[in-house]
Amino acid sequence: MRQRRAIWLLGLAALAGFSALTQPGYAKQPTDPVEINSFSGAYLAAQIAEADDDLGSAIAYYKRALAFDPQDASLQQSVMLALIAQGHFDESLPYAQMLKTVPEAERFSRLALAVDAIRKKDYTAAENWLKLALESDLDRLITGTMTAWAKQGEGRPADALGFLEKLEGPEWYELFKAYHGALIADAAGDKVKADKVYRSAIDNLGAGSAAPETWMRAAEAYAGFLARDGKSKEALAVLDRADEFSPGKLPIAALRDQINKGEKIPPLVSGPSDGAAEILLNLSTALNRGGGEPFVRLYLQYALALKPESDELLVQLAAVAEQQQDGEGAIELYRRVPASSPLKRLSELQLGLNLADLKRPDEAIKHLSALVEQNPDDMRGYLALGGVYASTDNYRAAAEVYDKAVERLKTPTNANWNIFYQRGIAYERLKKWPKAEPNFRRALEMFPNQPQVLNYLGYSWVDMNTNLEEGLAMIKKAVDLRPSDGYIVDSLGWAYYRLGRYDDAVRELERAVSLKPDDPVVNDHLGDAYWRVGRKLEATFQWRHARDMKPEPNLLAEVEKKIAEGLPDLPEKPTAQESPLKQPAAPEQPAATDGQKKSEVDRPATADAAAKVIPAAYKVQPGQSLWSIANEVLGDGDRYREILDLNPDLRGDPGRIAPGQELRLPGK
Repeated sequence: MRQRRAIWLLGLAALAGFSALTQPGYAKQPTDPVEINSFSGAYLAAQIAEADDDLGSAIAYYKRALAFDPQDASLQQSVMLALIAQGHFDESLPYAQMLKTVPEAERFSRLALAVDAIRKKDYTAAENWLKLALESDLDRLITGTMTAWAKQGEGRPADALGFLEKLEGPEWYELFKAYHGALIADAAGDKVKADKVYRSAIDNLGAGSAAPETWMRAAEAYAGFLARDGKSKEALAVLDRADEFSPGKLPIAALRDQINKGEKIPPLVSGPSDGAAEILLNLSTALNRGGGEPFVRLYLQYALALKPESDELLVQLAAVAEQQQDGEGAIELYRRVPASSPLKRLSELQLGLNLADLKRPDEAIKHLSALVEQNPDDMRGYLALGGVYASTDNYRAAAEVYDKAVERLKTPTNANWNIFYQRGIAYERLKKWPKAEPNFRRALEMFPNQPQVLNYLGYSWVDMNTNLEEGLAMIKKAVDLRPSDGYIVDSLGWAYYRLGRYDDAVRELERAVSLKPDDPVVNDHLGDAYWRVGRKLEATFQWRHARDMKPEPNLLAEVEKKIAEGLPDLPEKPTAQESPLKQPAAPEQPAATDGQKKSEVDRPATADAAAKVIPAAYKVQPGQSLWSIANEVLGDGDRYREILDLNPDLRGDPGRIAPGQELRLPGK
């Protein structure tokens, strides 16, 4: 199906170039803890609150359970981790002290104590805390890199570099070790060593593909290093490589502007606290795309304790809050991003989108409108504002916003594809297809293999039974590009359904449901396909499943009707003996009423009515489809099905028409 919800947000993320952006959700409001008078009751309540990501209540319940059993290490760890995850790092430290010798907990407890020691510049204590009894590969890279930074803080950069170089681990260590080795050499003033190791880091493109955010940070740090050394041309060449690797990143654009203006470039990482925070940031971004989400928020909060004003950390944490459906928490974090940060405007845009998702559209529109006025050349503002209007089904206002954006674009570039795509969606929703289609085509000219555009345009054509072959080919290409996108796979299945290829539809829609099991529309589509292949019991099950997912009211009404009545039988095709060019029988004329002459009944009421009589035989013109013929001649594109029924030589396939072919048409 055409994935209408939050397309605007995904587009904003792509345009902004910040890979961590995700779709905001709705904030979960903490509940007031109820009075509990037993250990088991408190523990169970804490587990439920934690599962619901209600950390405030979870902490209160865990503390209540600890009152019954103060020495329970698992409870102490649960409180400690919940406090860190919620950003109450200092409050977690007493629990970390209690757990400092518990092997199963020390990867978190001793790390917290090491972070606190580095903040206090007690690097000897930090090295001690970073010695763990049990270490995974991830733990060893964190503790090893932070130990190297502690040695650098003690004024022993050679020992720091030697320790880091000897750190053994899997192949994926190499990018992180090289990057932090270069940072330590840079901080120590060893330009020759720093240049060599920086270059080795950014030359490791294979590792960069696995940890792209870290590779980009290395490129940003290296360019800044070269600029400080008076090598602006080489610095800009590194930024060119970064743009080629991952186009449109805001920090890269900001650094390029600083270098071109000859401004002083501060180091990206300036000492042990920054370095320790950096490795935690690097691994958090890598884990966030590699299945380690439970650790991401913890490591980001450890890092924020070391570097409270870090724009990267604040934005990453806000994105995590969005993932956890905590819109209010995300807004609070975005507001903390420093005004001088290149990520500040992006943060303000995301703040507005979160207001919209919190069902506060008026505030969102006011906030985003002000941002558009502040910088009318920034297309991200139009995308965000138009997206909020679209989220409230005000597609007319959304279209007006996108029209203004296009007017502002003196010379559109390929990077502006999303403006035309969103404008196409707005006009399609307004049922203005002649205005929508050119925008989709323009978007594809700018970004030929963009899966969302291919899917939306292809689905629209199939839905209207026009350009069927091209539309189906587009959807297939979109599926090839995004084989794990359940919405796009659903489009392919539904296209087959609309074409009457029900077995193919079942195959693809089953796959779509496996990818998007909680989507009511996808489940409803599979139910329809099951019904058409005779699997009526399974169809009813899918419709009931869709109903129980609390779909939109119009879909709910349709599903409930199908549960009660099933689908109507398909219309019977005309007999093969009936000629497609045969003149239709003259309709039975009504009898003349008293006082009315028969001649007045026989003739049209006006000359204009006579001019609109639809010919029995219609000749297909180049570029026409059944849908366009029905739309232009009959006034309703959906009446193409009647044309199919009157022309059995088409065999139920709208794609069989050709220029010059004669068709029978029904009356208006």
